[in-house]
Amino acid sequence: MTVKPDITWADFEKIDIRCGTIIAVNDFEKARNPSYQLEIDFGDLGIRKSSAQITTLYEKEELVGKQILAVVNFPKKQIANFFSECLVLGVYGEDKKDVTLISPSLPTKNGMQLG
Repeated sequence: MTVKPDITWADFEKIDIRCGTIIAVNDFEKARNPSYQLEIDFGDLGIRKSSAQITTLYEKEELVGKQILAVVNFPKKQIANFFSECLVLGVYGEDKKDVTLISPSLPTKNGMQLG
C-alpha cells in the first residue's frame, strides 16, 4: 500500500469535515456507477446533497437517521443531472467497491467539526 505525500498542518486545516445526519435517500439512476442521492442535515450549515457509491453495503432505509462525516468545503460537483455539495467520507474495501461510512461513535450535534 502506497502512502500519499506528506502535507503540512496548514493543508489539513483547510479541510472542513463536519458531522451530519442523513435525512433522505434516493436511488441515483443516472449515475454511471450504482449510487444514492443523499440529503444531509448539517445543523447551522443547512441541508446539503451528496452522491455516494455506497449501495453494496447499505440499504436506503437503514441510512435515514444515520450520522456521517463529510467534507463540506468542496465546490459543488455536477454528476449527471445532480449537484453534489459535500463529500461523504468512508473507508474502501479491498476491491474499492465496498465503502464503509465513517460515523461518530456517539450521537453528535449536526454541524460539529472534526477536530
